[in-house]
Amino acid sequence: MLVFDLDDTLYPEREYALSGFSAVDRWLQSEHGVVGFENKAVSIFHAGPHGRIFDVALSELGVPEDSALISQVVDIFRGHVPSITLHPDARWALDHFGSRMDLGLLTDGFLQAQRQKVAALKIAHLFSTMVYSDEMGREHWKPSETPYRTLMRQSGHSDSDHVYVSDNPAKDFISARRLGWFTIRIRRPQGVYADLEAKDGYDADAEISTLRALEAVIPAANTQSFRGQ
Repeated sequence: MLVFDLDDTLYPEREYALSGFSAVDRWLQSEHGVVGFENKAVSIFHAGPHGRIFDVALSELGVPEDSALISQVVDIFRGHVPSITLHPDARWALDHFGSRMDLGLLTDGFLQAQRQKVAALKIAHLFSTMVYSDEMGREHWKPSETPYRTLMRQSGHSDSDHVYVSDNPAKDFISARRLGWFTIRIRRPQGVYADLEAKDGYDADAEISTLRALEAVIPAANTQSFRGQ
């Protein structure tokens, strides 16, 4: 079974952030008369790090500190219908491999936001199994083994028949490898984690820069799902 991560693996995560800033900007203008949030947030986002974008942007616009307002802004951001598109190689991979084997999705992130992303991308029907780690609670986000075990239980495939494609070596691969999965890191040149080097034991079994390279890497997994392909 070929299992994909979502953010920055199948679509550009930066697209989601920019889409969310635009949604928050419209809401702030409509409900609070605050103008200029989107430009501020985008500027801060590109400068990095991204920990307190909302607070900093509102402060720079002269909006008094207000925890209730920040909570509302976060809710608007997470709940908005995003304007995002699949990476071209992701569309190819889903179509190409989906006609030959079972596909799965395993993704971290706040449940409402992740579901909105999948809906916007119109990809739910392509997966025989989808696991949102947030359904099990924040403590079960990766690198917890729980979402991986949940996907195995739902997929009906044995542990070594799972191949996981993802982008973040800080959390995505260590548990998957421990459970016998073959892991592949997609390191896109413009990806959020492109410059992040893995700690000892945290890296994937293989690394690619485009999903079109999966064709060459997957046979190394040597799992029952891919034999004879």
